[in-house]
Amino acid sequence: MGIFIDIVIVTLCILIITKGAVWVIDSAVTIAHRLGVSELVIGLTVVAMGTSAPEFGVTIMAALRGMSDISVGNIVGSNIFNLGFILGGTAVIRSLKTDSKVVHRDGTFLLFGTLLLTVLLWDLSLWRLEGIVLFGLLIGYLGYLYWQKESLKVDVPSERLRWLDPVLLIVGLSLVIIGSHFLVDSAADLARAIGISEWVIGTTIVAAGTSAPEFATSLVAALRGRPGISVGNLIGSDIFNVFGVLGLAAIMRNLPVDIDARSNLVMLAMMVLIVLVFMRTGWQVSRREGLVLVALGLARWIYSF
Repeated sequence: MGIFIDIVIVTLCILIITKGAVWVIDSAVTIAHRLGVSELVIGLTVVAMGTSAPEFGVTIMAALRGMSDISVGNIVGSNIFNLGFILGGTAVIRSLKTDSKVVHRDGTFLLFGTLLLTVLLWDLSLWRLEGIVLFGLLIGYLGYLYWQKESLKVDVPSERLRWLDPVLLIVGLSLVIIGSHFLVDSAADLARAIGISEWVIGTTIVAAGTSAPEFATSLVAALRGRPGISVGNLIGSDIFNVFGVLGLAAIMRNLPVDIDARSNLVMLAMMVLIVLVFMRTGWQVSRREGLVLVALGLARWIYSF
C-alpha cells in the first residue's frame, strides 16, 4: 500500500511540476520580451531556466536535503533521457535539421562540459569549488554568445503583457518548488521500498519525470512540422543542466554520489558524442539515427535497473 501511495504521489508531482514549468516559460518569456530584453538573453536565461525548472527544483531541493544521489542522478539521467528518448524519438517522427553553430559551438561546449563533469565526479564527489568552476564556465559561455551578438531561434509570444503573467510566473514557480519537495521525498521512499538505490531512482524515474516539459515541447514541435526547434532546445537545456543547475547545487552543498555515477557519466559522454556525429552527418538527425538513440536510451535504462 505504501509503494502504491508513493507511485501516486510521484505521478501527481510530475504533473504539477510540468504544469508549473509551462506557466513559468510562457509568462517569463512574455514579460522579458515586453520589457525589451533581447531574444538572446531570453533564450539563454528565461527559456533555458524555464525548460530546466523541474530539474532545477528537484536537484536543488535534493541537494539541500542531503540526497545528493537524487540531485546529481537527476541531471545525468535527464540529459541522457533528453538525447536518447526525446531527441531520438522526435527524429523518428521526423528528421531533424541541424546547422554548424549548434554542432560546432553549442554541441562541442556540451561535450566539453560532460567530459569535465565526468572528471570532476570520478572521485565520487562534486565539491563547492568545482561547482563554482561549472557555474563560472556557464557565465563565460553566455558572455561569449552576447559578445558574438548571436541571436537564438526562440519562439517568443507576440501577445501583449497581461496582468496575469506575473501572477502565473509566481504560481508556476511555486508549483515547481512544492512539487519538487514531495517528489524527492516520495522517490526516496520508493527506492527504499523497492530495494534499489536512490541513484537509480534519480537517473530513471525522477529524470524522466523532470524531462516531461522537454518531451511535450519536442513532440508537439515535430507533429506541427517544426522539428528543428527540438535540437537547439534540448542541447541548450542539457548545457544549462550541467553548468547551471548542477553547478549551483554544488556551490550550495558538497555532493557525494554513488559509484554507479561513473558508468552513467561515461554513457552520457558517449551519448553526446554520438548525437554530435549524427547531427554533423548530412546536417540532420535522420529517422534511422533516431531509432539508434532511442535504443541506446532504452539499453541504458535496462542496465540501470
